[in-house]
Amino acid sequence: MSETTLSAAAISENLGTRLVGQNVLYFPVLTSTMAVAREEAAKKAPEGTVVIAGEQTLGRGRLKRAWVSPPGNLSLSLILYPPVRYLPYLVMVASLAVVQSIETFTGLKAQIKWPNDVLINGSKVCGILIENKMNGNKIDYVIMGIGVNVNLKVANYPEIASLATSLSDELGKPVSLLGMTRQLLIELEKLYLLLPTESIFQNWRDNLVTLGKRVRATWGDTVYEGLAESVAEDGSLLLRQPDGALTRIVAGDVTLRE
Repeated sequence: MSETTLSAAAISENLGTRLVGQNVLYFPVLTSTMAVAREEAAKKAPEGTVVIAGEQTLGRGRLKRAWVSPPGNLSLSLILYPPVRYLPYLVMVASLAVVQSIETFTGLKAQIKWPNDVLINGSKVCGILIENKMNGNKIDYVIMGIGVNVNLKVANYPEIASLATSLSDELGKPVSLLGMTRQLLIELEKLYLLLPTESIFQNWRDNLVTLGKRVRATWGDTVYEGLAESVAEDGSLLLRQPDGALTRIVAGDVTLRE
């Protein structure tokens, strides 16, 4: 098997997890792992089921943005059935798992840009999307979508070249897609099974590159500018505006100003 190919058997074999990655659905080409994961979750696929695409042709990130995901990169969706109280922590679990798996597998230092982008040297290497379906006051299912630029030659994509990076670009050599995928699934399970615990919030907060920086936060037509002072335990950003007011940003798109 080459550095850039996968199979369901190779991913799950002797993985050592209890939930995550014990049921793997692998597709060489797929429009969207999220779409397939929704269908599987509606059929009550086992918790920890992972949908992985070798190539994703209609990948979407947050705010319905297109996500470039050619062969050699990691595109997966994870199906979970957590209690409602876990919801605020799932984005923390996902982003921390990416940071920890990158560091463990490649030695590269990654950081989190609030709320859920993962950066290396200031450039985006990973995007995360969390979707949930509620049934009354209970969760029907949660789908955690993760896209990591593993072997992406960013220079070939001028539209993202100034903003993005990949593990192979940072290291100057190809990275084993299978090895990175397995490491990520191990880290996802490790953190998910720790919930609920304050240590995950603390670890996530400590890995945020956003704090202490001047930022612009946009949500719809509303724009806030100020100092990213802290984060609340529910994951919201506490922004100190120029007039001294402290504003809680629950969701949005954040740009670092310095």
